[in-house]
Amino acid sequence: MADIANLVEELSKLTVLEAAELVKKLEEKWGVSAAAPVAVAAAPAAAAAGAAAAPAAEAKTTFDVVLVSLPADKKIPVIKAVREIKAGLGLADAKALVEGAPKPVLEGVSKEEAEAAKKKLEEAGAKVELK
Repeated sequence: MADIANLVEELSKLTVLEAAELVKKLEEKWGVSAAAPVAVAAAPAAAAAGAAAAPAAEAKTTFDVVLVSLPADKKIPVIKAVREIKAGLGLADAKALVEGAPKPVLEGVSKEEAEAAKKKLEEAGAKVELK
């Protein structure tokens, strides 16, 4: 067992290029191919890379602020809040947006801007989602 431990210790010191060369030499010497085990080992690595990419994809940089619903008695304050959030929106357009809920109020905005809009709409009485 001491010989195996020493062998493992020595192999651990190899660089990647040296390990690849060792594999080639052993394949030639023993007349085998290590392609199948490498493919099996690559599959979990690919799965791990996919799992690592998933959280990165979840890190959104732009958000949509969607007006989901509002109580009837909060319609006027929500219309005012929508007009404050969406500069240049006329009264009729803001009213139509609020009455047509669920509808996006802002699209493709930064997280900070989306959070601020959500807070303002919720303070006016609306139910809002960030997507």
